[in-house]
Amino acid sequence: MGKRIAILATGDMGHAVGRALGEHGHEQITCLAGRSERSRGLAEAGGFRDVADLEKLVGEADMVLSILPPASATGLAREVAQAMRAAASYPVFVDCNAVSPATVREVTEIVADAGAPVIDAGIIGLAPGKGGGPRFYVSGPDTTPMEALDGCGFRVFPIGGEIGKASGLKMCYAGLTKGTWTLHTAVLLAAEQMGLSAELRGEFEISQQPTLAIMEARVPRLPADSGRWIGEMEEIAASFRDVGVASGFHEAAAEIFRLLAQTPFAEETRETMDMDRGLEQAIPVYAEVLKRHDG
Repeated sequence: MGKRIAILATGDMGHAVGRALGEHGHEQITCLAGRSERSRGLAEAGGFRDVADLEKLVGEADMVLSILPPASATGLAREVAQAMRAAASYPVFVDCNAVSPATVREVTEIVADAGAPVIDAGIIGLAPGKGGGPRFYVSGPDTTPMEALDGCGFRVFPIGGEIGKASGLKMCYAGLTKGTWTLHTAVLLAAEQMGLSAELRGEFEISQQPTLAIMEARVPRLPADSGRWIGEMEEIAASFRDVGVASGFHEAAAEIFRLLAQTPFAEETRETMDMDRGLEQAIPVYAEVLKRHDG
């Protein structure tokens, strides 16, 4: 028997996860009250059924997946906990957000206090339908509800009974990937500011060809996601700081994403971004925003 699974919210990852679950016999629901037209369009594309409010959503759902920008994770947990109390319904709550172990423990306390079981989940990889699909690393006292979804367009890997382990893994992974992309951006911006972009690119073509290819593929398209990745970098910095590791790398990464969020390219979405834009078109625009910021 398929489960009725609520997903909040229907962004790039959330709607694709919902679509994949629907293709594997589950029913996907969401609440679109107050959501953008883009979210509504993605929900329709994902085959979601919209319900009127959170109280109705938790009353119907077997499981709630929270998949949204990290800055919203705790606030949503409070809203869902309040809805659970009002509906006297306590579905499994899965926090799938890119947050620190400390933040997911706070989320767990909020939702568990309302009476619902909580699973910590960290998503790594592209959304279902792109490549091999993502991996959901899960931890907590009972991860079997998520393990039952293994193969529904994504893989599920349990990594222990401690809330915070799955989120910690996500923080370390994204600390490398997104942290590296922001380092690339910073290096290219510094060269542009020094009037050395052509010379640096020439050297990269000689000695750093694989890295240059990654720069070309990623750096021009970062602005579309930059707004929601600021909070993720801040969560990574907090995660590192909490275990005595230098946090300044990812505090700086958050600054790079703040800069990119001010560029005209930040108005793009993953559906509308210019895939032909290269470093030679992107970096001068980033540098102009940097000059205005410094001024």
